[in-house]
Amino acid sequence: MSRSDGLPGGLAAPDPSAAGAPARRAGRATTWAGRAAGGLAGGAVRVFLVVAALFWLLPTLGLLVSSLLSPTDLNDGGWWQVLSAPSRLTADNYERLLANDTITSSLLSTFAIAVPATLLVLVLGSLAGYAFAWLEFPGRDWLFLVVVGLLVVPVQVALIPVSQLFGTIGLFETTAGVVLFHTAFGLPFAVFLLRNFFAEIPRELLEAARLDGAGEVRLFTRVVLPLGGPAIASLGIFQFLWVWNDMLVALVFADSAHPPITVALQQQVRQFGNNIDVLAPGAFLSMVVPLVVFFAFQRQFVTGVMAGAVK
Repeated sequence: MSRSDGLPGGLAAPDPSAAGAPARRAGRATTWAGRAAGGLAGGAVRVFLVVAALFWLLPTLGLLVSSLLSPTDLNDGGWWQVLSAPSRLTADNYERLLANDTITSSLLSTFAIAVPATLLVLVLGSLAGYAFAWLEFPGRDWLFLVVVGLLVVPVQVALIPVSQLFGTIGLFETTAGVVLFHTAFGLPFAVFLLRNFFAEIPRELLEAARLDGAGEVRLFTRVVLPLGGPAIASLGIFQFLWVWNDMLVALVFADSAHPPITVALQQQVRQFGNNIDVLAPGAFLSMVVPLVVFFAFQRQFVTGVMAGAVK
């Protein structure tokens, strides 16, 4: 029996597959158009990000090239002259800089300040953050509000009173004084950050550890610290960069005979003339250590930032 037998007048019944073909073709066209538009948009975003990154890195590239040019070549033109004459690049500036006892001792002084100031903030901030998050004691919430309030206190307000205090107790113009100052002003942010991160740890996990006989010390070292590793690493990067690049506190409290690298470079500025041959390699050399620290802990930094964003 043919398909036309069941309809009056011998008309053929519509084919469902034929009727749906245009819709399917339209859907495929829409899908391909969406994919093409998404691909173009994604490509445009990638191109934009690459261009933005190149513009962002251009000053650093210019500083690096300037540090590899002789003073005569720097006075003759800009750093972009190496594009046509790459043979002008030389490492003489770095050799003279590393032969300068003031610069080498300033690097050691900067390490002596940045490393203890970072470790103290991480240790004390972790302990305080755990206490504010999971320990019950009188006035805990009010004390945490005081810590949060200290975040808005500018460094400039404390320079004169802390200078008088350090002069009285004999810490003025000492490495220990600079370390204590950076530790004191780094702790409020550290406590605030780590307390909020530790508070997101599931309570059931801590209670299970307590049921297994874990005390507070064991709970902190075996459970909380491993889970808070990304946040602690992110805080350590921030604190180290802040202390390493600081100039104001170092200029006021550091030993003038053994200043940090930022103050030492400022002291190398000549009274008459431009000494870019000293400042360029010195500035780039001072950038290398923070870059190494950042890239060494890049994975922990990204994990900590993403975890904080999700929470």
